[in-house]
Amino acid sequence: MKDKKNVILAAVVAILVVVLAVMAYLLIDQNIENNQLQELAELDKQEMEQQYKDFDAQYGELQKQIRNDSLIAQIEEERRHTQELLEELERTKSTDAREIARLKKEINTLRQVLRNYIMQVDSLNRINEALTNENAEMKNQVNQANNQIYSLSSERNALKDKVNIAAQLDATGFWVSPKNKRGKDASKAKDCKKLAFGFTIVKNVTASNGERIIYARILKPDNNVMGKKGTFTYEETAVEYTEKKYVEYNGEEMKVTMYSDIDEFLEAGTYKVLVFCDSQMIGQTSFSLK
Repeated sequence: MKDKKNVILAAVVAILVVVLAVMAYLLIDQNIENNQLQELAELDKQEMEQQYKDFDAQYGELQKQIRNDSLIAQIEEERRHTQELLEELERTKSTDAREIARLKKEINTLRQVLRNYIMQVDSLNRINEALTNENAEMKNQVNQANNQIYSLSSERNALKDKVNIAAQLDATGFWVSPKNKRGKDASKAKDCKKLAFGFTIVKNVTASNGERIIYARILKPDNNVMGKKGTFTYEETAVEYTEKKYVEYNGEEMKVTMYSDIDEFLEAGTYKVLVFCDSQMIGQTSFSLK
């Protein structure tokens, strides 16, 4: 009987040892997992701090590029705001999820504000350069303005890396088909009575869905706008357009076709087609008429 009790006691002790071992393992595993989560949170905070420091450095570079006192003061105010947010982040514990989320949301706002100032400074520098170099002839002024708009595509590609405009639409696969009065293909300027042209808006799941207005500017060889139908706002300036079209964009690839009737004299040479949407130039192409 005593041996039986000893066996039961030994079994109970063994079970307790196993239970304690399992609990100890679970506690150790939970502690390791908590440490890993803490490390990830700390790395995320460090990355945010670096982004704030990068914003501050870019504001400093912008201030060196301009002499406009009003704009310098505005940039300095935004720079101080960025520094204050950085100080808040440095005082915040990486485990404070609510405060970290708020400061992370501030980064998106700062990125948009910085983007606007970069574009203002870039535009101001171009204007100052134009005022230094251009002469009093009106034709040269018109050419200067149109050439600046035409060159914005390559400049914007460089700005994308700085401001991360992920939601901007892009157009590719351009085609242009000049037509005569019978709707047949025309290669000579004197025969061209209508232009059919099109492109593909590429897939962009980050862009918001909904109605968009597509504006097309067709520039003649002398850089004047063909068939002016009205104006739209681009870079805070009223810009003339040739045609516009309403489309319903849903984030997927979309093919767009546009038409323009020609009721003016066309000269031989190279024509440019510039396409805009959401106050951005999203693509361009060119074609020639004999």
